[in-house]
Amino acid sequence: MKKPRMNLKDLCIDREWSVFLDRDGVINKRLPGNYVKRWKEFEFLPGAVEALAILSEIFRYVFIVTNQQGIGKGLMSEKDLVSVHEKMLSEIEAGGGRVDKIYHSPHLESENHPSRKPQPGMAMKTVMDFPRVVLERSIMVGDSDTDIRFGHNTGMYTVLITSQPTQTQTQTQTPLPDLSFNSLIGFARELKKTTEANKTD
Repeated sequence: MKKPRMNLKDLCIDREWSVFLDRDGVINKRLPGNYVKRWKEFEFLPGAVEALAILSEIFRYVFIVTNQQGIGKGLMSEKDLVSVHEKMLSEIEAGGGRVDKIYHSPHLESENHPSRKPQPGMAMKTVMDFPRVVLERSIMVGDSDTDIRFGHNTGMYTVLITSQPTQTQTQTQTPLPDLSFNSLIGFARELKKTTEANKTD
C-alpha cells in the first residue's frame, strides 16, 4: 500500500537514504518540444548546482534517471548525451556536489520499454549496481506525472517540482506526490533544515 502524503520531518532521512533526480525541468531548463542535444543548449536551473551540493551531503547516493527519446528519434546520439553529461558533472563537482551514476533510457515513448519511466527498469538497474540502495528509503524528485508514477511503481517517496498547485486526486488518474516544491533548491534547503533539526531533537 502506498504511503500517505507527509512532511519531510516524518521521513527521518539519514545517510542510508538515496535520492533519484529527473534531469530536464529539475536540474536544467527543459526545452519544450525539443531535446538538449549539445552542451550549449544545456542551462542549469537557478540554484540547481547548490542543491546538488546539499543533497550530496545528506544522501548516501545521488542518481539521475532520465528519459532521452531524442536518441531513439535519431536527433542525437549516445555520444552526444555522454558529452553533455560529462560537462554537467564537471560543473556539479566544481560546485561541491556529486552524482553517483546517471541512468538514461533512449527508447521512444511508444515502445513502452521497461527501462523508460514510468516503468521501473532504471531503478531496478540501480539496485543491481548499488546493493545498499533500498527503494523504500529513497526519494524520486521529478517535474512530471511520469516521474511521480515511476516513484510509485518502485516504492519510493515522491517529490514533484512544480510552480502549479498540486491537483486533487479527483482531477487526475496520476498518483499524487508525497510532497511538492517549486524548485530543486527549495526542496534541498528545506530538507537540510529538517535533517539538522532532527539531529537536535
